[in-house]
Amino acid sequence: MRIPSLSRPRSLAGQLFAMQAVLIAVVVAGYAFFTYVSDRRQAEEAAGRQAAAVARAVADSPSVRDAIRTPDPTAALQPYALRVMRDTGVDFVTIMDPRGIRWTHPSAHEIGQRFLGHTERALRGETFTETYTGTLGPSVRAVTPVGDADGRIIGLVSAGIRVEAISERVRGQLTALLGVAAGALALGAIGTYVINARLRRHTHGMNAAELSRMHDYHQAALHAVREGLLMLDGQFRVALINDGGRELLGASGEVVGRSVADLGLPAPLTGALLASEPRVDEVHLTNDRVLVVNTSPVSGGERRGTVVTLRDVTELQSLMGELDSERGFTQALRSQAHEAANRLHTVVSLIELGRSQEAVEFATAELELAQALTDQVVAAVSEPVLAALLLGKTAQANERGVELEVSQDSRLDDGVLPEDLPSRDLVTILGNLIDNAVDAAQGNVPARVTVAAYTEDGELVLRVSDTGSGVDPARADLVFQRGFSTKPAAAGPGGRGLGLALVRQAAHRHDGSLTVTEAAGGGAEFEVRLPLRTAPVPGGRHDARET
Repeated sequence: MRIPSLSRPRSLAGQLFAMQAVLIAVVVAGYAFFTYVSDRRQAEEAAGRQAAAVARAVADSPSVRDAIRTPDPTAALQPYALRVMRDTGVDFVTIMDPRGIRWTHPSAHEIGQRFLGHTERALRGETFTETYTGTLGPSVRAVTPVGDADGRIIGLVSAGIRVEAISERVRGQLTALLGVAAGALALGAIGTYVINARLRRHTHGMNAAELSRMHDYHQAALHAVREGLLMLDGQFRVALINDGGRELLGASGEVVGRSVADLGLPAPLTGALLASEPRVDEVHLTNDRVLVVNTSPVSGGERRGTVVTLRDVTELQSLMGELDSERGFTQALRSQAHEAANRLHTVVSLIELGRSQEAVEFATAELELAQALTDQVVAAVSEPVLAALLLGKTAQANERGVELEVSQDSRLDDGVLPEDLPSRDLVTILGNLIDNAVDAAQGNVPARVTVAAYTEDGELVLRVSDTGSGVDPARADLVFQRGFSTKPAAAGPGGRGLGLALVRQAAHRHDGSLTVTEAAGGGAEFEVRLPLRTAPVPGGRHDARET
């Protein structure tokens, strides 16, 4: 929660509101000024046309010509001029002789005085308009000649409208214009406020600096988070992806804007990303990773997209596999300890009964049996990690009533495996294959699992066969998909049905292959071939065909 500060800069919405309000005020003021100047010019032009029309009408009047020929033109023309002024709305009508001596004027004491203005053009027979300052102040006036039947100029007529009167007309129009401008400014301000209120809600009242800082934090967080973050729009196109997401999905090139279906991801993972319902902690496999996927739709009245988080649990899954193996070893040791206690009690009881020889023979037979099993496994597979795994799995299988045997073809000496083939991957491959085979063989007669491990033509071959019901050839490709299981207690995604998918992933990670065929005695036979890239230790690698 932010605590407001007196020195805190104005929010982005507030800045935009102030800028838009000033912009609207400037535009309205400019328009008002332009309109005022334009209207004034138009008013002056209209006043000039009106004055010219009145002046020509008076000059063309026969009564005016008749009055000019009388001894006292003023007596007839002064009342006539005042009546024309009243009827036409002009401020003065001055009738004068060709020398400019007035016969009429709105002020009687100006009659007989010389006309203030230009008359040269009128004396040449033209009608013209001008703005001139006379006895009534500045005015827009028109001057036109009065001619007789012979075409001689016998007088002049001037009609005009005072500039002050024109300004009063424009001021009336300006008042109405200012009212309209004020209304436009108020309407613009209200609209701007509404828009900026909406913007304020979207920006949460933050100013530009805060938004920029939040964007920087956002970008830094996206690049710093190791987990994958993927944002999809409503059409399931990638809207945003961080560095972790690119790495976990193995995406290269430009990803933003591409559809999820075009990223080349495994079909189950693509289906999870395209699903409309949320997914919670789903386990999915890519070519070399185990991912936990969570999806959450983003909705606000309509589907806007999906937020996807990706968590890499490849190492965790391997550790869980090792933990399961260790737990199996522990259970096997517990079972063997229980069996050893039973045998020890048997030996003690035989001694107490005075049958020492039988006790020695019984103990010797048990030791030879255990040692023979160990010698068989170690002789075939002396690589320590695989040998320990086979011994532990043999005990587990025996406990479940399944016989696990190492094929006579097996030959894998210590030091034959290169450093780029980690023992963890071998445990994942062979351990899951054996567990799957034991599950399939349990309850069958005979219940047997056969394991072969050897090198051939520069490849490590791991083969596990069982006496179970086998795999339907039509479903051979499905058994390697995550979530596939023929067991009735399948735990769904992330539970059962993950082992063979992990085997295939580990095999592909080392450019190997995984196949399933029908075993010779019925059941299924899984074979993994891994290329051995580094040179073998001298005398450490043997071909199965040599044994």
